Amino acid sequence: MRLGGVLRMPPGDAWRFLEGRRTGRIATVDGEGFPQVIPMNFACSGGSIYMHSHVRGEKLDNMARDPRAGFEADEELEFLPSYFEDPEDASQADTLYASVVAKGEASLVSDRAEKVLALNALMAKYQPEGRYRPVAAGDAVLGAVAVIRMAPRMVEGKYKIGQHLDPGRRDELARQILGRGSATSAATLRIMGYEVSGGEARRARDPSLWPDSFKS
Repeated sequence: MRLGGVLRMPPGDAWRFLEGRRTGRIATVDGEGFPQVIPMNFACSGGSIYMHSHVRGEKLDNMARDPRAGFEADEELEFLPSYFEDPEDASQADTLYASVVAKGEASLVSDRAEKVLALNALMAKYQPEGRYRPVAAGDAVLGAVAVIRMAPRMVEGKYKIGQHLDPGRRDELARQILGRGSATSAATLRIMGYEVSGGEARRARDPSLWPDSFKS
């Protein structure tokens, strides 16, 4: 509910954050002018976002009619309960997060070489252990699957990890997160720049710096 304390990601880091996410959401414009949002597996290559799809579907119809599209990926780090700030005021609840939004044009890839590149990029991302034969230009699968290219005109990332707080309040927040003991608290504290030792959270990194934990 609370707003503020959000920083833009440094140039280039928005792409690195995006590449590290498992699921993104593509938004296209339907025939009545409404946004249609669909979760997708995706891979980034050469400044484009690639997705695979069935050869028929509403999102493909939308793209053929109007190529304008949006794409979003995010990571919710930690919900901050309202009682961290006030014993009764629900409006004090907050969330630490990072997100990337892209805007541009989406289209179907027809070039077989580009389809091969995109499908192999997807395989490398989601099956990094290998144990498969890479897709080749002569494979029949190229005619049985659609590949979408999202060509962004704008890619913008934001993150909120408590970096807007003064050092004393930030340390207190780290102690509160550690004390609450959520399933994500240890990872959140690392991203915030803290190390946990002996049951205490200690500052280990300048909070104004973009966290390495997000770079892949």
